[in-house]
Amino acid sequence: MSRIQEHPILGTYEKGKEVHFSFDGKDFTGFEGESIAAALKANGIMIHRYTSRKHKPRGIFCAIGRCTDCVMIVNGQPNVRTCITELSEGMTIQTQYGVVPEEKCGWIAG
Repeated sequence: MSRIQEHPILGTYEKGKEVHFSFDGKDFTGFEGESIAAALKANGIMIHRYTSRKHKPRGIFCAIGRCTDCVMIVNGQPNVRTCITELSEGMTIQTQYGVVPEEKCGWIAG
């Protein structure tokens, strides 16, 4: 596993306490204060969303909040830029399919 230690916008962060979050119904851990994208990457998760038109996978690209490749559904809210959103205890994170979770998209990625 690899963990992002320094972020070009958020800078270096003090590793916070270990927190638990769910991603697509599975439990994971990360550290308070790191970005959601960094926590996912550290857990081996690189795909954050699938495009609505061609169903192509997307993940971290710019890592500074300028693009939308890392957007995911966080606590029920779609289009959250996970590269600049800090992880906190109990977050529910879902892969985004277009602008909805998989069970509502009407197509299967893959």
